[in-house]
Amino acid sequence: MAENSYDVVIIGGGPGGYPAAIRGTQLGLRVAVVEKEKLGGICLHKGCIPTKALLESAEHLHHARDESAAFGVVAPDVTFDYGKVLDRKSQVVAQLHKGVQGLLKRNKVDVFFGNGTLTSSQSVYVEGSDGGHDLRAKDIVIATGSRPRSLPGLELNGTTVISSDHALELTALPESIVILGAGAVGVEWASLFHDFGVAVTVVEIMPTLVPLEDKDIGKELGRSFTRRGITVKTGARLLVESLKTEENAIAIEIEVDDERESLQANMLLVAVGRTGNVEDLGLESVGVKTEKGVIPVDGYGRTNVPHVYAIGDVAGGFLLAHKATAEGHVVIEHLAGEETHPLDPMRVPRATYCRPEIASVGLLEEEAVAQGKDVKVGRFPFAALGKALIKGQTEGFVKIVCDAKTDEILGTHVIGPNATDIVAEMGLAQLLEATPLEVGLNVHPHPTLAEAIMEASWDVDRRAVHVFRRR
Repeated sequence: MAENSYDVVIIGGGPGGYPAAIRGTQLGLRVAVVEKEKLGGICLHKGCIPTKALLESAEHLHHARDESAAFGVVAPDVTFDYGKVLDRKSQVVAQLHKGVQGLLKRNKVDVFFGNGTLTSSQSVYVEGSDGGHDLRAKDIVIATGSRPRSLPGLELNGTTVISSDHALELTALPESIVILGAGAVGVEWASLFHDFGVAVTVVEIMPTLVPLEDKDIGKELGRSFTRRGITVKTGARLLVESLKTEENAIAIEIEVDDERESLQANMLLVAVGRTGNVEDLGLESVGVKTEKGVIPVDGYGRTNVPHVYAIGDVAGGFLLAHKATAEGHVVIEHLAGEETHPLDPMRVPRATYCRPEIASVGLLEEEAVAQGKDVKVGRFPFAALGKALIKGQTEGFVKIVCDAKTDEILGTHVIGPNATDIVAEMGLAQLLEATPLEVGLNVHPHPTLAEAIMEASWDVDRRAVHVFRRR
């Protein structure tokens, strides 16, 4: 094989691209990664990792300032240094970045830095600071991720009207902020900003927060945010044309129940979704179809053009790092001739790291009903759980949705402490086609938060003993 000839060239070194590259070398393929910016991608540098690092600092501040006295730990005059918060965030990112670089080097993945453009369905030209490189490949995988989008007429200026990318670059906190959009990004920033003392207003056009989650979850989060002092405006339409900006302030109007309200703040954070990075890749010249900012693919990541594949955010579906990684494994194993199967979207857990945390896997109750299924539901509140009381974190519940005829677990929805960790058990249960009874028969250690999963599983058939249900 010629020096610049590969089995697979992957454009994008994020959580879809770099694990796929490593898996490829494990299977004996010669793999190259083309990265425009930094290895690790948006998730590591502008998304998952830095925002969760900020959320962790916010959580520590909340516990020290607002809850420690209840545990007998008196810490008067608790303050925080946002500069050190940012330093810690950067240190976490830098350490993981170094780790990714080392993994690719040890696995003998060739890395080319620069903008990668398809010159055919089996060739990529890389324009980098060290010159140009022509790469040949049996197959090409597009893993270029996504970026924040805005609304027509709502221009992001990076100072008063910002995206989540801009928010990560703030060196000082605003006194107040309006957050447009209450999906995962919006509510995570709302949660951390509020813990850092920022006056927060969340505006969401749908009836509940986190509208892609179970409605009961969204309602519970709305109650929690309101108790904390976050202003929640649901069923609210932002009147874009009313936006007025000054050097350090914005004013805008919303419409709720046909009534107009005026909002003022230092900043407007636009968190209305993301769009795939499909530009400047040469897709049009090769004939690769795109639709509304994503590349349509089949279950094996195949585009409409032979030898060209796409994974992760740029391929649509759930915009989640772990989904991108899983898709990368499917595509690479398929290209290597290994037996593999398309990723079932209903096996991809969703995780939101606001306080309280939210996690889910599988169908929403309303989705199951819409599909004509006869459902039965089990619930268990964290307030009835010993470990939650010990931790002083009793908000929320576990909700398990099952098929009443077959006992199939259709979906699990959690809001509460460590939700993003304990939901994984139910993902495994769905993969192994376990029933609620079998999950309940799995003895859970006591006291743990995971017992909420066991109790909710028992409650599907009204077997739970730590919650009373009228029969």
